[in-house]
Amino acid sequence: MTPTTFQKIYWFSAYYDLVVTWPYATPITLALFWSALGGAHSAFGLAPLPDLNAYATLFANFFGTVVLVWSVLRLRKNDPALARYDAVGRWLFSAWMINALLNGASPVLWGFLAIELAFAVLQSLPIREQQTD
Repeated sequence: MTPTTFQKIYWFSAYYDLVVTWPYATPITLALFWSALGGAHSAFGLAPLPDLNAYATLFANFFGTVVLVWSVLRLRKNDPALARYDAVGRWLFSAWMINALLNGASPVLWGFLAIELAFAVLQSLPIREQQTD
């Protein structure tokens, strides 16, 4: 893969993370998001989502905050090494999503798993050396 293509994938993955995780970053945005997601579940005939308790909210907020900070760091620093670390995180997140799916998590998670795996693979691919003329 060319360095330019790799950088575009790297940036796109960071923007994707910002869009997907910002609702998890605060108790208020999480509650609003969880309510909307629960409504979507009902509309599609899926099982109701569990209620958010204090611990679920706390860990969701931890997740949202860390991923937002990590995303901004990746956008501010143009370092391919960060994409490699991000790939490792995506492989791990994918493993946890598979575990959740095997234990009855919402089938909506399959869509997020596909995206995580795609970014994990793409950010793990080798980068061609920059051509110097």
